[in-house]
Amino acid sequence: MLLVADSGSTKADWKFRNNEEPIVSTRGFNPFFHGRDFVLAELEASPLKDLVGQVDEVRFFGAGCSSIERNLLIQKPLEDFFRGAKVTVDHDILGAGIACVGDGEGIACIIGTGSNSCYCKDQQWSQVVPALGHLLGDEASGSYLGRRLLSDYLYHLLPEPIAHELQHDLGLTKEGIFESAYHKPDVNVYFASFARLLSKYLDEPYVQQVVTEGFHRFLDIHVMRYPRVHDLTVHFVGSIAYHFEPLLDQVLAAKGLRKGGVHKKPIHPLYAYYASKRGS
Repeated sequence: MLLVADSGSTKADWKFRNNEEPIVSTRGFNPFFHGRDFVLAELEASPLKDLVGQVDEVRFFGAGCSSIERNLLIQKPLEDFFRGAKVTVDHDILGAGIACVGDGEGIACIIGTGSNSCYCKDQQWSQVVPALGHLLGDEASGSYLGRRLLSDYLYHLLPEPIAHELQHDLGLTKEGIFESAYHKPDVNVYFASFARLLSKYLDEPYVQQVVTEGFHRFLDIHVMRYPRVHDLTVHFVGSIAYHFEPLLDQVLAAKGLRKGGVHKKPIHPLYAYYASKRGS
């Protein structure tokens, strides 16, 4: 049995049948934040436990899986869990590229909890600039937008309806935000959890401005610098690209870029690609 995983820092989607469902969801596994014990504990507590002994091939594409050393931090516990299975771990940006263009050519972008992009052709990928993560980069991502939202909240710059929800409905305080931002793990996931709030207020000029500025910055830094960019199709995966697609369309049109597909979950085309290679 083939098992394919697409993992961000927030959660991972696992697929083992060539239809829309079922998808098994677990916490995301990122080698920058998670070690062997965490991975094994999450797998043991998930429905994937029932597949042990049936799975003979695992293809895992994950955020942070950008070197042999980091990939092994995820590969080893997967091999321990799915005993006897052939396990391949690679970067989530390659998974996005294959999901978007298969064996073809194009630019693939991830805009979810984090953000990244690559030029992909024939299952090979390259970049003109690196992704810098949530502290230095992740432009337009959920963590980027959530961080902006919280700072504007503390600076008293938010429109009243959004500020009211954060203060009265969610009970956010400066002390609570500081505790989560500076003293707890997975701060990128914490920031990104507030991005969905912005999608509730799409009619607010503040939201349109913040999200549009984020898309402009992402495309200027990560996409416009690819050679032949206007000859290629630009594809997207991830929740932010999906939920804010109308604003993304405006920014792409302003830059004269050719839009390809937008997938909230790349796991379906990614699984279909590898299942077709196995003839299953």
